[in-house]
Amino acid sequence: MTELAELPREALEAMAEAGREVRLCQRVLAKTGDTVVGELLRGHGTLYEWRHYPPGDVYDAEYHAQYYYHCHPEGERPTGEHGHFHTFLRPHGMPSGVRPAPLPDFAPPDSDNDALSHLIGIAMDVAGQPVRLFTTNRWVTGETWYGSADVVSMLDGFVVDHARPSWPTNRWISALLQLFRPQIVDLLHQRDRAIARWAEDHPDSYVYEDRGLEVASQCFILVEEQIAEVERLLRGSRRRRSILPEPPSFVEIS
Repeated sequence: MTELAELPREALEAMAEAGREVRLCQRVLAKTGDTVVGELLRGHGTLYEWRHYPPGDVYDAEYHAQYYYHCHPEGERPTGEHGHFHTFLRPHGMPSGVRPAPLPDFAPPDSDNDALSHLIGIAMDVAGQPVRLFTTNRWVTGETWYGSADVVSMLDGFVVDHARPSWPTNRWISALLQLFRPQIVDLLHQRDRAIARWAEDHPDSYVYEDRGLEVASQCFILVEEQIAEVERLLRGSRRRRSILPEPPSFVEIS
């Protein structure tokens, strides 16, 4: 479990700044009845399951960060969820010295920038709010596999700094990875432990391509709760029970 109280002040300040950015993006979109998801779907007509939005993904050629949004068939989604983002970093944006894990089936791609790594999935509810973070097995996204420590080192490199297809959504998703960085770090380490356990329990299958293991780790999130806790820790005050009701959630959290 992530303990924000154990983080250094510098990390909390970076998360607080990211929280302000997330709030800003959501606020300006809400003024016109828009959401970060709606920004990517606008102009594409019927929403098709499995299709990437926007077509061709969002890719920042300076930072080599990439993401897309898609939906699974309704019967395959957790209750209340609409779809999710997948976020990636390509090798030209990775820290020096990072290399793919030496798996027996690794084959270098034709382009030295194609061995991309999945960072984190961000599930969204029907109101366009993030509700869950998750990691996946390799086969889910067709990524190149990197160890969790290397993927953690990539997180600060995920920046989408251009206007298309939506400047607010690009800024929002870049900031969200920083606001929830501690949870993402924990999930990536949990991912590798889950992979190791699965391989041990299923010796007759190749774990990275085993369709029985799709989501390797996950946790539920609330943006306002995270921001409030970071602000409380920066003030050094005691936790107090809020007198305000919790914001509505469209996802059942068990």
